[in-house]
Amino acid sequence: MLDMPAIRDDLNAVYDLAPNPVLATGMQTEYARMARVVSPADWAIHAPYVAAINQLKKERNAAILAHNYMTPEIYHGIADVVGDSLQLAIEATRTEAEVIVQCGVHFMAETSKILNPAKTVLLPDMAAGCSLADSITAEGVAEMRARYPGAPVVSYVNTTAEVKAASDICCTSANAVQIIRALEAETIIMTPDKYLAQNVAAQVPKKRIVWWDGSCIVHEQYTAQDIRDFRTWNPDTRIIAHPECPPDVVAEADFSGSTAGILDYVSRERPGRAMLVTECSMASNISDAHPEVEFVGPCNMCPYMKKITLEKVLWSLHTMTTQIEVAPEMADKARLAVQRMIDLSARKA
Repeated sequence: MLDMPAIRDDLNAVYDLAPNPVLATGMQTEYARMARVVSPADWAIHAPYVAAINQLKKERNAAILAHNYMTPEIYHGIADVVGDSLQLAIEATRTEAEVIVQCGVHFMAETSKILNPAKTVLLPDMAAGCSLADSITAEGVAEMRARYPGAPVVSYVNTTAEVKAASDICCTSANAVQIIRALEAETIIMTPDKYLAQNVAAQVPKKRIVWWDGSCIVHEQYTAQDIRDFRTWNPDTRIIAHPECPPDVVAEADFSGSTAGILDYVSRERPGRAMLVTECSMASNISDAHPEVEFVGPCNMCPYMKKITLEKVLWSLHTMTTQIEVAPEMADKARLAVQRMIDLSARKA
């Protein structure tokens, strides 16, 4: 667990991090991207951290990869690349930076390290885990293989390196359907998200998909009744759900897709009002790009994603601590599963 009082003392001894309205006013380009959801007073607090991090990135030859669930000041203020798990995995292989700072959760940082074994990969808070990744182990994969002999294992990228190493290929919510369709086997094991597996199975009825009993603490909280009630109260609202939601929730939605798919849908359709049935920060991060869209609740917050803050990013880059390491033999096996996913996605695209 991080000692935040000590970290603050360390940072304040080197950087001027006091709220600075003058600096904030001079950083209007960054602020303009988040002005609808971040108040001027809050921006005056964030601006010194954003300025310090962006300067330190140049000194360290670092790139920041931020997931779509990061808070706006991270997503718009310091990220070099933003996207869903698939986009971040692909960009991790393309970056020329010597240091990668993963603004996301632990399995994402592991994936970046797997794909870049010679680079330094930092995760600002090692406690940024994932309930879905924690739901399965390599032993669980072996159990599924024993239950369904000969069936290939498709593991969500929301898994640890050891689970990826025990799998045949990875997938994300953006490419799961095309990965399943491309496999020749009739029976396919999907781990660990049962809801993603069930939603994919509905789209690929010719395949027999079996799944591990795991789920995301954010998306499993939504219910079909919640969606029906909200639609009754707000009949003109476009409801957009992530495929980690239960199938009956997805069935009630107007559209279902990955975080990248959700962004594309909103950009293409430009609904007057939209409810994103996913993690809270998603709507905040795309609201400034779509001022014509009114984003309405409800939403659920991921406690793991929110462990990543500007303060922790600055400390991580300042001290070059919280480095991610993956044993070489495990990384080699896991890299095969991730690279197969990237290659297959590129061919199908």
